[in-house]
Amino acid sequence: MNNFLSNFPLHRPRRLRKNKWIRKLVRESSIAPNDFILPIFVTYEKQSTEIKLMPGIKRLNLEDAFDLSQKAKEFGINAVAIFPEVPSKIKDETGKEALNRNNIVCRLVEKIKKFSPSLGVICDVALDPYTTSGHDGLIENGEIINDKTINVLCEQALINADAGCDIIAPSDMMDGRVEKIRNYLDKNNKQNTLIMSYAVKYSSNLYAPFRNAVSAATKLGPDKKNTYQMDYGNINEALREASLDIKEGADILLIKPGIMYLDVLKEVKSTFNYPTFSYQVSGEYSMLKNAILSGEYNEKEILMETFLCFKRAGADAIISYFALDIAKILKKG
Repeated sequence: MNNFLSNFPLHRPRRLRKNKWIRKLVRESSIAPNDFILPIFVTYEKQSTEIKLMPGIKRLNLEDAFDLSQKAKEFGINAVAIFPEVPSKIKDETGKEALNRNNIVCRLVEKIKKFSPSLGVICDVALDPYTTSGHDGLIENGEIINDKTINVLCEQALINADAGCDIIAPSDMMDGRVEKIRNYLDKNNKQNTLIMSYAVKYSSNLYAPFRNAVSAATKLGPDKKNTYQMDYGNINEALREASLDIKEGADILLIKPGIMYLDVLKEVKSTFNYPTFSYQVSGEYSMLKNAILSGEYNEKEILMETFLCFKRAGADAIISYFALDIAKILKKG
């Protein structure tokens, strides 16, 4: 009897948790600065301004936005994603400023690629920052129209690619846009421009701080964006959307939002085994940041846990407003 008790239990999982060094050796998921993409808000204004709903994040003028991109590169981040704040005086119903080859996005892309050609640049392709409605597409008779919107998105994608953008990221959720953009880019000798499709973008309440950051109109009507962004009660639909975008030529799939949709991320990644990124959106950032600022969470501990959860669920890379913060933490060790 004593011999039996002395050998019990045979397997002791806690042996692999006893010391920090062994915990590190057997850790299944890890993060590094090159797992992150830093979003940058760039404004037409001369002065950079604070975004009240996103503590620590600013709308940056051209020079400050460029400087931030270089700081990201310095800390080992390999790509930035650019989002514009467009003055109301140059917005219109069709979002024509998106097709201006000298718009603020194109100017920032050109500057980054001139001085840092090895830094990846991602451009959002959608009309919501540029339209008076705040919708991602054109409106006719109160309806967001699909096919005519795609024609505009193709032009926007090509203009960004001509400026030097490495990854075109259609976030509009129009049906069939990935195939049309791919064919249009190829036709115009942009075969090597990548497409990161917002394949699974839910109609989420977590985007509000972002819309404030880009000064997007919020009078979206009773349906808001529900006629083109996904119902957050659905997951089989997410698999259909991802499958379609793969068939249409997407190089990378993006799941949005992030931490609250890790089940979707895991399902998409395990089903297709395709390059899959996740976007920790503005609302998720703001909730965490405010809790950190209040002292409720230790910044290093909560960010490490959060981003390891993304990696554990299958994210190949993560777009996050915390990208520079976590890169600095990782560099310190």
